[in-house]
Amino acid sequence: MTRLTHEQHAAEEFRRDLTRRWFFKQCGVGLGAIALQSLLGESTALAAASSTGAPDPLAPKKPHFNGKAKRVIYLFMAGAPSHLELFDYKPQLAKFNGTLPPAELLKGYRAAFINPSAKLLGPKFKFARHGRSGMELSELLPHLSGVADDITLIKSMQTDAFNHAPAQIFMNTGSQQFGRPSFGAWTTYGLGSESRDLPSYVVFSTGSKGTSGGASNWGCGFLPTVHSGTLFRTGGDPILHLGNPRGVDDVLQKDSLEVINRLNHQRLDVVGDPEIAARINAFEMAYRMQSSAPELMDLSKESKATLDLYGAEPGKPTYANACLLARRLIERGTRFVQIFHESWDHHGGLTGGLKSECGKTDRASAALVADLKQRGLLEDTIVIWGGEFGRTPMVQGGDDGRDHHPNGFSYWVAGGGFKPGLTWGETDDFGFNAVKDKVHVHDLHATLLHQLGFDHERLTYRFQGRDFRLTDVFGEVVKGLIS
Repeated sequence: MTRLTHEQHAAEEFRRDLTRRWFFKQCGVGLGAIALQSLLGESTALAAASSTGAPDPLAPKKPHFNGKAKRVIYLFMAGAPSHLELFDYKPQLAKFNGTLPPAELLKGYRAAFINPSAKLLGPKFKFARHGRSGMELSELLPHLSGVADDITLIKSMQTDAFNHAPAQIFMNTGSQQFGRPSFGAWTTYGLGSESRDLPSYVVFSTGSKGTSGGASNWGCGFLPTVHSGTLFRTGGDPILHLGNPRGVDDVLQKDSLEVINRLNHQRLDVVGDPEIAARINAFEMAYRMQSSAPELMDLSKESKATLDLYGAEPGKPTYANACLLARRLIERGTRFVQIFHESWDHHGGLTGGLKSECGKTDRASAALVADLKQRGLLEDTIVIWGGEFGRTPMVQGGDDGRDHHPNGFSYWVAGGGFKPGLTWGETDDFGFNAVKDKVHVHDLHATLLHQLGFDHERLTYRFQGRDFRLTDVFGEVVKGLIS
């Protein structure tokens, strides 16, 4: 398979742009059609190119430099888990439980729902230090504690948004506005895919509800549609209606697809509608997946020891199954896998809610790190765990809840050249503001792209007259996080 550099890929896109401009100018197409083409953007046009002999937009591409990582698994804890109960123990918060927060702490502060002067709420669970690194973690995370020396804990995250939908979209796309490409889409745009039989970017949703930000969290925005995430189920066919209906055998299916493809190509040649090319590509991928997907989804082929490690049960729609499938996907060349677990919005019922969700996720998250390490995959795979923001030190919902909080919260990453066993950054004595070695969302994105081999200021895409990038006009690589 031909490998294109990022610059060669961009040049090829520019060449196709010129060809389309010539077509609209010379063939008398009306202004309305030109406007429609502008709205459609490049996404469907690149799909046309891949079916008409042009270079495959998902062919593996070289990054700007040799990065430590080649792929990403993003465990997105939608709803925002409380850093104060999981990662950031504050003795002072426990000491002043039930008292009003210091007035200077609240200066200029805007809360999502509560009165900012609500009383302080002490941490609900015990903490202890683990591993050679002495990383301090909650009793709710016994399995993660077992891999403490393999993860990098960031305790000084900051974001710009404090409501779920904009904050989720911001964390995943670098913008609070709908319509921007996700981190996963930027990754496949820059690196392509190493699989022709499975999507380059796969998404699972395992929580009690879907994400507040919806499909925009894994969309491609104005990038070509081939870079959008593909939503998989965790059991049976990963995509509904992937299998043949009753009475359709392999011969009939092949003959039908050949006829449909021939008709589609004929129509494409006549009208040049790139949506037709996108449809052709979808048929071709679905056909290949009929062979690759059943093997991928068959977790019974895994050893009992592996299933026990994750707590996976074949055929069940669980977070554990999704984590194991994530490992199987990257082994088969998928570039980016993202698991959305939307269940962490604990305005009330904090104690029971955290016990429940940690019970569903802790074992499998830690198992993924351990499993990748023992298979030699962790060093060039980035695993990310975190939500859209943190929770307030002040109480909500009687005495057992916390509100949204963007000023300081925690994330952890593993593999891909990040320093294992490192605890980075600090919040103040109440876990309210990040005060040391702050890491903004844009900084995290810049650092992740750096580990994948990209200068975040150069990984751009021209749209509507300007060059866009994941980090907008912000972001610095946090060099202290990386080896």
